[in-house]
Amino acid sequence: MKAWLPIALLALTLSGCQMMEPGPPPERIEVIDIGVEHPPEAEPTAPARIARQVVFPEREYASLEKSGSAAVSGRLALNGMPGAGETVAVAPVTTYSAEAAEHALAGRAVEPADPRAQQYTHTTRTDGNGQFTLQGLPAGEFYVMGSVVNPANGQRQAIIRQVSLRNGQRLDVNLSR
Repeated sequence: MKAWLPIALLALTLSGCQMMEPGPPPERIEVIDIGVEHPPEAEPTAPARIARQVVFPEREYASLEKSGSAAVSGRLALNGMPGAGETVAVAPVTTYSAEAAEHALAGRAVEPADPRAQQYTHTTRTDGNGQFTLQGLPAGEFYVMGSVVNPANGQRQAIIRQVSLRNGQRLDVNLSR
């Protein structure tokens, strides 16, 4: 009697099965989605750039040297995380660059600098540890600037230090928050 029990269970299980013939299904099944249609996610837009109020001061820049024998090196970091592969710029302190620095520290981007001002700006990229070096700088007052994306909010944060350089001087600058 016990021998028939597994066979009976197998027969009951298989009796609910049906053999399907190969080929397309006999009827079309239509699925209707009644959910809310979501618009495709838009790419995040860059914040609008602020128009410069200070006109490029030709005379102020004409009195500046474009190169020299000073050097600046340091590390760019935000909350201890290195700013790897980021741009670091060294620009002379002028009324024109001061306006841009003020806006950058407030988290606002200004329109690109006049090409004549860019001739006085020295740039480099940081290494994997956020380290940077810029050589061939003239003597004078400068902004050393970099920016890093804050992983907490996804926003780019500017870090700026004002430094004074003499010819031949080597200065270490800590660009961190």
